[in-house]
Amino acid sequence: MSRFAIQRHYKSMMPLVELDKQVHNAGRLEPRLMDLVLMRISQINGCAYCLDMHSKDARAAGETEQRLYVLPAWRETTLFSERERIALAWAEELTELASHDAVSDALYEQARQHFDEEALVDLTLLVVTINSWNRINIAARTIGGSYKVGQHG
Repeated sequence: MSRFAIQRHYKSMMPLVELDKQVHNAGRLEPRLMDLVLMRISQINGCAYCLDMHSKDARAAGETEQRLYVLPAWRETTLFSERERIALAWAEELTELASHDAVSDALYEQARQHFDEEALVDLTLLVVTINSWNRINIAARTIGGSYKVGQHG
């Protein structure tokens, strides 16, 4: 059962909503890439609500079931472009932060080959926002499964 209703406190979360809109509307990251990052981080964090939402939105936007199925093992498949692979590696390292050196210089150099500075900042902000939403939904114990495509957009 849910601990608190996020909708009731939505006004307090508007800065996070606006940041999310800013990243999505900037146009520097492909929608398909953003969907993969949102799904992968939600998988790592175990957020059922966000997994339900982002899997439905990704499928509605044309993402294949096969890519969503193998996303947890993206390193072991050829289904993802080099740019997507770098974005997923960046997102995972930024989410897990095992140490101060977690987001390595080597990964940064690879990322800069595929993303200009503005796009890399947007990717970082995308990871920050989904990690925040995952934590809010996990803390609230928001129940997954009832999301309708486009409900929050």
